[in-house]
Amino acid sequence: MSAPENPPAFPMPETQWHLKQNGMTLRDWFAGQALSGFCSMADGTGMWTWPHRDAAAQAYELADAMLAARAGGAA
Repeated sequence: MSAPENPPAFPMPETQWHLKQNGMTLRDWFAGQALSGFCSMADGTGMWTWPHRDAAAQAYELADAMLAARAGGAA
């Protein structure tokens, strides 16, 4: 199984290709959006309680699923 396409999240117009920098990938953007949602979840004290490493791994799992869905496949 090949990896889903992971294009730049904010591609530059052709007139700026000489800069050779496209910023973050769409996978990174999707993961950041998922992580933002995770960070908004709080327990009764208002503190976010997931271990950071677990939350980051889960965010990228969701990003991979979003890329697969975007490509018309199943995650």
